[in-house]
Amino acid sequence: MSSRFTRICAALTAGAAATAVLAACGGNSKDDGTIDVVASTSAWGSIATVIAGPDAKVTSIVTDPAADPHSFETTPADTAKISDADLVVFNGAHYDEFIEKAIEGKKKPSIEAFALRADKADENEHVWYDIPTVSAVADQIAVELGKLDSAHAAGYTERANAFKTQLIGINTVTASIATAHANAPVVQTEPIAHYLLKAAGVDDRTPHEFQEAIEQETDPSPASVAATRELLTSKTAKALIYNTQTQDKITKDLRDVAAGSQVRIVEVTETLPVGLDYVAWLTANAKSLALALR
Repeated sequence: MSSRFTRICAALTAGAAATAVLAACGGNSKDDGTIDVVASTSAWGSIATVIAGPDAKVTSIVTDPAADPHSFETTPADTAKISDADLVVFNGAHYDEFIEKAIEGKKKPSIEAFALRADKADENEHVWYDIPTVSAVADQIAVELGKLDSAHAAGYTERANAFKTQLIGINTVTASIATAHANAPVVQTEPIAHYLLKAAGVDDRTPHEFQEAIEQETDPSPASVAATRELLTSKTAKALIYNTQTQDKITKDLRDVAAGSQVRIVEVTETLPVGLDYVAWLTANAKSLALALR
C-alpha cells in the first residue's frame, strides 16, 4: 500500500470519527439516541410512559406498592439515573424531596406537577389525584419531549391528547358520585385522596390534627384519635379512605373500628398496584368510592 493511500485512509478515518463525535454532541448525547425520562414515582411514570410511547424510555424511581415516597432514600444507582436523565418528572411540594435534592442547581429539563396544579390556593401535595393537574402535566411532558426530540413531536402531542380523553372516564365517575352522594361524610387516615374526594363532592370530616400527625409520622393527640373513632362508631362517616402505604397501630385500629361498625373501607395507595396503569388505577379508586357510598 502506498504512503499516499495510507494518508488518505487515515484522513477519512479521522473525519468519520469527528463526524460521529459531532453527531453525538447534537441533541441527545446517548450513543443510541434514546431520550431518557425519569419519574419520581410509578404514578407519574405511568403517565409519562403513555406519552413517550415507543420514542422515549421512562424509568420510575419509586415503584414498590409498599414504599412511602415521603421518606424514600435513593441508592447510588437511582442518583445516577436521575443525573443522566434528559427529562425529570416529579410531584414537588417536598413530597418526593429526593428528586428535588438530586436536580437542585442543575440546568436539567424537569416538570414539577405541583407547580402546574389547577387550584393554586390548594396546598395538598397529592396532585396525581387531581385530574386537571394530571392533564396539564401530560401536555407539558409532550411539550418537553417535543423539544428534545422534534422528529417525534407530533406523536408525543397525539398521545397526550389521547391520554387526556381517557381521563374523562374518571371525571364521569366522580361527577356521578357528586350527583348521587353530595356532601357525603367520609374519613381518611391520611389526606392522600383529597382531590378525588373534592371532585366527588364528598365531605372529608377527618380532624385536621389527626391527618397532619399521621402524614408527618408523629402521634396524633388522644382527643383527635377519639374524635376520628367517633365518626366511625357512630356511622356518621359513610366510608373510611385508608392509605395502605402509611400504616401504623393507630390507622390499623381505625380500620378495625370501621369494619366493626360496618363502615365501608376504600383502600388507596401512592404508587401503582402491580398490573395497572394510571387510568385503570384512578378509575378503580373512583369506582371503589362510589360503591362504598351506595
